[in-house]
Amino acid sequence: MAPDLTARLKAEARRLGFSGVGVTVPGAIPEAAGRLEAFVAAGRHGQMTWMEERRHWRGNPAALWPAARSVVMLAEAYTPAHDPLEVLERRDRAAISVYAQNRDYHDVVKKRLKALGRWLLEQAPGEEIKVFVDTAPVMEKPLAQAAGLGWQGKHTNLLGRGLGNWVFLGALFSTVRLAPDAPETGHCGSCTACLEICPTDAFPAPYQLDARRCVSYLTIEHRGPVDEELRPGLGNRIYGCDDCLAVCPWNKFAVAASEQKYAARDDLLAPPLAELAALDDAGFRARFSGSPIKRIGRDRFVRNVAYAIGNSGDPALMDAVRALVDDPDPAVADAARWACARLAKAGSRPI
Repeated sequence: MAPDLTARLKAEARRLGFSGVGVTVPGAIPEAAGRLEAFVAAGRHGQMTWMEERRHWRGNPAALWPAARSVVMLAEAYTPAHDPLEVLERRDRAAISVYAQNRDYHDVVKKRLKALGRWLLEQAPGEEIKVFVDTAPVMEKPLAQAAGLGWQGKHTNLLGRGLGNWVFLGALFSTVRLAPDAPETGHCGSCTACLEICPTDAFPAPYQLDARRCVSYLTIEHRGPVDEELRPGLGNRIYGCDDCLAVCPWNKFAVAASEQKYAARDDLLAPPLAELAALDDAGFRARFSGSPIKRIGRDRFVRNVAYAIGNSGDPALMDAVRALVDDPDPAVADAARWACARLAKAGSRPI
């Protein structure tokens, strides 16, 4: 073990701007494989086939890179400066998840992780590192709990007593033997705020998530039409959902975001649905260049916008969505027809 190097590594991580840092070992989460197997066996991963195909690595960090001796888990705060639930009452506007209201966090966090990795290699010549930010088969949240950063709450997201739950996670695997931290334990108590607020009842039980009902999954990962039963629950959420994060009481201790690249762009705080519905592929790419939203493509994005218009109850948006009923993408056209029918019904009701 290298306690002095570990302490200096943590100091360097904080100097680089990370909000939290902890160390664990690759074999620290033996229960993860079984939980993942149960999740996949129940079909709760939906269309995320990559989760099933790579579960032998995802459930066992030691198998991902057998040479690794330590895992450094880093947390980066993106705590919003506004209440993300307010936009849900503005039905003619779009609700975009806080994490996607500016630059793609994958790029920002990885750049910082690589800088920390280079520093570590300078201190330990001949050793090796690998860095991961959400795109590799790494179970960041269980590893972060094992590293003492926080615990997985009843909403399955990581939260910490000194962090809140508005955090991105990154992992630095290394052949260096660093001194591990004590794991964190749960502190949710009897609180069920995150479970009760879910608009689509995506939590079968505390600490369990059925992705097939989760708004974040449905608006980002799910391809094709969304089940009609679930569409009303989407509300005006067109990319992700922050409800369960926003109501967590531990956020009163949340650390402020220090990275300006996470500060919300004015045009993504509450953009007009009619404006977004008119985006063609070129317009979509231009507007969301450098944004994580870009990866879902124009068709899936506009499909979500059509659902939001259908949920708005605002007949003034009829023209915007009617223009999409013959869209070349079948899911967009289906969403537009559904939205038109909803608005027509809303318009026939006496005011």
